[in-house]
Amino acid sequence: MPKKEKCIIPKTEPINYKETWIDEKLVKKAARDKAKLVFSRFEEQQPQCLWGYTGVCCKNCNMGPCRIIPGKATQGVCGATADTIASRNLLRTISAGACCHVEHARENVLTLLKVALGKTKAYQIKDKEKLRAIAKKLGKNSFNDLNKIAEQVSLEAFEDFRRQHGLFHESEGNYLNWLKINAPRYLQELWNKLGILPENADIETSRALHATTMGNDASVESLMLQCLKLGLVDGYAGMMMATDMQDILFGTPHLIKAEANLGTLKPEYINIAMHGHVPLLSEKVLEWAKKLENEAKKQGAKGINVVGVCCTGNEMTQRHGIAMAAHTVQAEMVLVTGVVEAMIVDAQCIYPSLAQVSSCYHTKLITTMIAKIQGALHLPFSIEKADETAKQIIRIAINNFKNRNKAKIFIPQKKTELYSGFSVEQILEALSKLNKKEPLRPLVDNIRAGNIKGIVAVIGCRNPKLRGQKFAENLIKLLLKENVLVVTTGCIAHASAQEGLMKPEAIKFCGEKLRKVLITIGKANGLEALPPVLHMGSCVDNSRIIKFVNELSNYTKKPISKLPIVASAPELVTEKAVAIGTNALAHGLAVHLNSLWITNAPQVVKILTNNLERITGGKLIQAATPNGAAELILKELENRRL
Repeated sequence: MPKKEKCIIPKTEPINYKETWIDEKLVKKAARDKAKLVFSRFEEQQPQCLWGYTGVCCKNCNMGPCRIIPGKATQGVCGATADTIASRNLLRTISAGACCHVEHARENVLTLLKVALGKTKAYQIKDKEKLRAIAKKLGKNSFNDLNKIAEQVSLEAFEDFRRQHGLFHESEGNYLNWLKINAPRYLQELWNKLGILPENADIETSRALHATTMGNDASVESLMLQCLKLGLVDGYAGMMMATDMQDILFGTPHLIKAEANLGTLKPEYINIAMHGHVPLLSEKVLEWAKKLENEAKKQGAKGINVVGVCCTGNEMTQRHGIAMAAHTVQAEMVLVTGVVEAMIVDAQCIYPSLAQVSSCYHTKLITTMIAKIQGALHLPFSIEKADETAKQIIRIAINNFKNRNKAKIFIPQKKTELYSGFSVEQILEALSKLNKKEPLRPLVDNIRAGNIKGIVAVIGCRNPKLRGQKFAENLIKLLLKENVLVVTTGCIAHASAQEGLMKPEAIKFCGEKLRKVLITIGKANGLEALPPVLHMGSCVDNSRIIKFVNELSNYTKKPISKLPIVASAPELVTEKAVAIGTNALAHGLAVHLNSLWITNAPQVVKILTNNLERITGGKLIQAATPNGAAELILKELENRRL
């Protein structure tokens, strides 16, 4: 009999109450209140499945589930190898992640079109210049009427969801408009040669599901190329389109000051927590919170305090200076404070457990979009009824203020300041204070001189598996010490802010050369120093990072793979993060992911960590400790010097 495999996963860390985002009293309070938190559920899942962990479990047909067991079973029932299984799983993961961002983009495009056609008065065009700039790129700027321009831009965007070989409509072309007007020309030529230019977002995700069903694509090389194609769908028909539409509708972010962490909740105010990703909802809730503040005061509250959780927090912070109260892993803790009258959720990264936790307190959990949860109150959100729904949400929160249980209130005092709003436009504006004609020149000169070793995008999720390590925070500090400029988005932006890394005082963590550069740029912009970690927004705003990288490539006339820029998702959780990382790999960046479920698929590992570098210039880095990740990232920066 072959030796039985043991199901072993990396050692998990105990709760470290010294971490800036965990409060010991709050966690113990949750236990007393019988509110089970993510940490407890994680422990109940141990040990986790070895085959799933290493990428060699297949559930794509009912002959299985199959698992690859070295020395016993090297193929699934249908004959699929470990590499076939892992590459199919990876393609499905990336496709699912891309779908999230594509749907996000589509909702925004539909809203802009309805605004243009006069079918809604709930939203307006806030950034007219950006709308006109995009219209010019699309060749749709011949109109004087702003609504006509918005209509044409919307229709060009919709082509990226319907194109059929350029036959459905003659002017549609053969691949994504948003890729065509934003990606460097040399990359478009490379992607065309590789056969990975996406035709339309919906058909590519559909094809990915088709290809990965039993009895279809079993070629590892073919499946991996499709992974890159879906990464481009995510990057352009998903993230970049979503960001552009949101900037047009709600305004492009600019430098703004805010606060972060659970201490931003206010005991004498009606607290409303907005959790999720969709500004279409949060913008209206903010608007009506201001309009109905007098009603709140009549209930004995000092006012209404709206705070952000997860990427909705990033969106509200970068445009309005609203507090970033919590990342996803902290979302339950927001409820445990006992002072939140309502938590409103929309889509993505929303734990179903919030219903159980909220039931321990007076908090109303309100779902509005695709993330419906049993036990929550569901108020369907639509563009046509946006104001009506937002008003209803605010009044539910106001009327719930009287139901607080004072015996269950505890707000941790942890909070810190941060600076947000670092869109590409804001970064260029800040650099233009040093060189108006060529804003990128000061940055490039300092990189060439060695004052800035490179730029690293530390982005993505927070993972309860890694509690106790402060993985993201420690990785960032190690990079800053080596004169690396860091940009961030998503829940890692929350972590960075809570650690005090997104304010001028954080230059104390930087190497001397980087510190001097940040002081120079900061003083030119009215700050003591530029924060060493730049907040570029939410997860869809990783498109801002790619857009900035594209700008640097165009300015330096060097391919992205030759620039000292690396991306890292150090606490990977969602399928979206894998799609984001794959988009970066397709552009030629080295990408650190901790960790990707491919370790028992040697051909997949070789393609991503070795072969891909000769194709796009991209390269996967896997490291399970902050020190290990920093070492490999620094090595990549050194190999990609300007």
